[in-house]
Amino acid sequence: MDKVDVKFGEWIERGFALYKENFGVLVLASLIAVVVSGITVGILAGPMAAGIILIVLQLGDRKEPRSEVGTLLKGFDFFLNSFLFFIVWGVAIFVVSLILDRVPCIGQLGSLFVVFVAHSLLMFGMFLIVDKKMEFWPASVASFNMVKRNFWPFLGFSIVSNLIGSIGAVACGIGIVFTLPIQICILMVAYREIFDDNAVEPLDS
Repeated sequence: MDKVDVKFGEWIERGFALYKENFGVLVLASLIAVVVSGITVGILAGPMAAGIILIVLQLGDRKEPRSEVGTLLKGFDFFLNSFLFFIVWGVAIFVVSLILDRVPCIGQLGSLFVVFVAHSLLMFGMFLIVDKKMEFWPASVASFNMVKRNFWPFLGFSIVSNLIGSIGAVACGIGIVFTLPIQICILMVAYREIFDDNAVEPLDS
């Protein structure tokens, strides 16, 4: 397989531009998604994430009529696969991290590395579920196969985007509603460029 170029600066710049252009819609949708996910103890985190991703995809593609906060509810169209994606991989990462944490000296570093690696390999999975209507496992495999084509640059890109997305958590968690959509916008720019040039056939819904 040919390597995929990882365009750090360009993707981040374009992602920020998309975020600023649609600040109000994205922050309000993120606020609702975070509150609903918290109230349901993460059970609805999958469809809420799917809803935000759908909003960002439509805004990035400049589809008409313009995507609004109400589009968030369309994330429930992807309920099962988004739920499985979050639960299966969340539990798997948690269990592996828990095991590594018990290893003396290097356990915590190993656990952190596994988390970053998993996030990088799976970072396009939810986009494929929403955009291509793929089931959670094929979407996960497609993301894995794409990222491994140029793993280390993608790992760096994933770490940077994750830090941007989670930095809002330092303000008692409130700031996450402002920073999470920035991360999603950045990933969407990367997703569109990579997967538009490397087509993945959509599955029947």
